[in-house]
Amino acid sequence: MPYALHHRLRTRALIASFAASLILLSACSTTDLALSAGASAGVAASEERGFNGAVSDSELSARINYAWLNRNVDMFHSLNLFIYEGRVLITGVLPGNEQMDEAVTLAWKENGVREVINEIIVDPSGSTGTYASDSYITAQLKTKLLLDRDVSAVNYSVDSVRGTVYVIGIAQSQNELDRVIGYARNIRYVKKVVNYAILRDDPRRKS
Repeated sequence: MPYALHHRLRTRALIASFAASLILLSACSTTDLALSAGASAGVAASEERGFNGAVSDSELSARINYAWLNRNVDMFHSLNLFIYEGRVLITGVLPGNEQMDEAVTLAWKENGVREVINEIIVDPSGSTGTYASDSYITAQLKTKLLLDRDVSAVNYSVDSVRGTVYVIGIAQSQNELDRVIGYARNIRYVKKVVNYAILRDDPRRKS
């Protein structure tokens, strides 16, 4: 099969998959989702944002990703998206400012977005060039958080781009957050840590 045709078919399949996910999320009640999600629902319920918050953020993530994919498949493939209670963190690399502005604008257009944190790197090459080391960093940090009984790992999302670690989520205490940041800073290849996690009693959660 010619590459161009394969690429078009794959893109259409991805769009169809996102559309189906959105229909499912819209059609199912919270109770229906809880019954069908099984173990995933149990994990979501244990999060600080609760089951409803996790479902809402997941639906929002699907809609933003669908908007990116529908507009530009390269935008979809180049960006990573992390959402906690409507706070949207976007990471990744795009080749120009125009594409970056468009990606951020598309995110803001979705209902439920309270904040968009733009950490997109603009580079004409469009490549991070550090995929292996970034994957190592992310895997190491996730493992350390999971193994620490004093850290509620389910409340955090982490990503690494070009050696910069991004953290978002909800911390149970300043001590817990300090532990998370400390782990990140002491992993090989890490150059910088950027924290967007907030404390559970932060007034921004109620605004």
